[in-house]
Amino acid sequence: MTTYEVTLKKEPCDGIFACLTRDPRFVEDDDGLATIDPAGDPVYDGDGEIREEDGDVIATFDDDRIDEARQAAAACPTNAIVVEEVEK
Repeated sequence: MTTYEVTLKKEPCDGIFACLTRDPRFVEDDDGLATIDPAGDPVYDGDGEIREEDGDVIATFDDDRIDEARQAAAACPTNAIVVEEVEK
């Protein structure tokens, strides 16, 4: 398994939601933009660690779904999603 961090930059997010169709951990937030919520995915069995930093949503996962997160990032037309492997 890989430990990776997904950063969703809220400023450039424009609510197109291309990420939601690639990775179900991305959901619509109350502000009409995307956010990350591991509980939003009915098949996700981990916790993930979610935090907000300077208005951005940062999630750390330790699972085998990094490709889904990368697909969500690639689909984002505003490049609001960054996926990076991290040392645990």
